[in-house]
Amino acid sequence: MRFLGDMCVDVRIVKWLCENRHDATHLRDQGLHRMPNGEIFDKAIRENRIVITFDLDFGEIAALTESRKASVILFRLKNTRTDYVIERLSSAIEAFADALEKGAIVTVEDTRYRVRYFPIGIEVGENRRQPGTKPDTDH
Repeated sequence: MRFLGDMCVDVRIVKWLCENRHDATHLRDQGLHRMPNGEIFDKAIRENRIVITFDLDFGEIAALTESRKASVILFRLKNTRTDYVIERLSSAIEAFADALEKGAIVTVEDTRYRVRYFPIGIEVGENRRQPGTKPDTDH
């Protein structure tokens, strides 16, 4: 899979992706520190990359793009330590590879994942919970 880490993502996460046979790059590596979010998303579309981010704006940008697609992995974690983020990312990639390839926003939370397929609202998302956690009540 091909990934683009935005400035909110630790470069060690992108390095981990590369070490695990993914084609991953970070905006910092390309000198694109100040690139606006819309342009980052356009870059991901052009390069067929999945945006990895903590920035909630990307969920909204992805929802508004209609037929143009670049999947997004959006972290909403209380624990943002790199090792924990990598653990959650690894699980998300494994569980939702098909959704990410087709076009989706995968929200990674501490106790669950949420998937919204493109175009937003057409398909029902998946809720996956970690073993030992309570079932989701939102739908």
